Amino acid sequence: MFKRILVIRGGAIGDFILTLPALKALREAYPDAHIEILGYKHIAVLAENRFYAQAVRSIEHGPLASFFARNSEIPPELAGYFASFDLIISYLYDPDRIFESNLHRCGVENLLCGPAKVVEKSSHAAKQLARPIEELGIKIGDLTEKIFCSDEDRQFAQEFLRGSSQLIVAIHPGSGSKEKNWPVQNWIELFPSNGHFSAAKHESGRMGKQLSLVVVSGEAENAQTAQLEHEWKDGDVRFAKNLSLPHLAAVLEHTIFVGHDSGISHLAAAAAANCILLFGPTDPNVWAPRNKNVRVLHAQSGRLSDLDIAQVRAALTTALRSALSRA
Repeated sequence: MFKRILVIRGGAIGDFILTLPALKALREAYPDAHIEILGYKHIAVLAENRFYAQAVRSIEHGPLASFFARNSEIPPELAGYFASFDLIISYLYDPDRIFESNLHRCGVENLLCGPAKVVEKSSHAAKQLARPIEELGIKIGDLTEKIFCSDEDRQFAQEFLRGSSQLIVAIHPGSGSKEKNWPVQNWIELFPSNGHFSAAKHESGRMGKQLSLVVVSGEAENAQTAQLEHEWKDGDVRFAKNLSLPHLAAVLEHTIFVGHDSGISHLAAAAAANCILLFGPTDPNVWAPRNKNVRVLHAQSGRLSDLDIAQVRAALTTALRSALSRA
């Protein structure tokens, strides 16, 4: 029985969220264990005191660099820290096993290494990342992603969305690469009138409901965001810029979300948003969230610019009408 478990998980937002099914199985197998995560703190905070882990420590802590050098002098504080865990699961890229060797020098006995990188044209990413948990004899049948928002997260979302209509569409026009982005002009055409979606506006108006739009953006989407802010300056549009991930998850929780193959799309899916995800060059069978609240539209040519606006409009209309019927 493991009483103290450390999971070392770097990577981007999507990589971390794709690991949550494995962490969920680990937590359920060891409900009384103290679990910590060593990772990028602004990402791993999604798990801190939100079911998965009791604590998060930054992987960017300077002295940790000594663990990536052969025969280095290991800081006693860190040696004691790592040795305090009954089990360590590491997803770090360690081809020469230097980090692994240094952990053993600290007295670490139980170490499992997961894949540092997902293999393309293979099983689903979450399944690949669950491998070290399965090595413990823990069966993982549920590959869906889930984020547990705190009361404080939801309070922030309530304040952020104050004055919005009951019906909210959220979009994220960016991703980690230009090839995975739908052209910004398509977003403007999808919401052509001051940020409103024309077909849904008619439908929601008929049922006495109004429609609000939230645009999610970070530093990588500055140019796109500036263009959309100009186009939609007179609409009922909120721009969620550089929010913390837990706060953003709570904002997205009850929205209809449209995005790409990106970490923010995984965040939306894990927060239970009704997702429409646009895929082009990447394989949704490997990378798309497995959640039931996700619908994937895939450009078979591999070029996301070939994904027709009418197809996205039809999917969004269906989602909005479904939401309106439940309202």
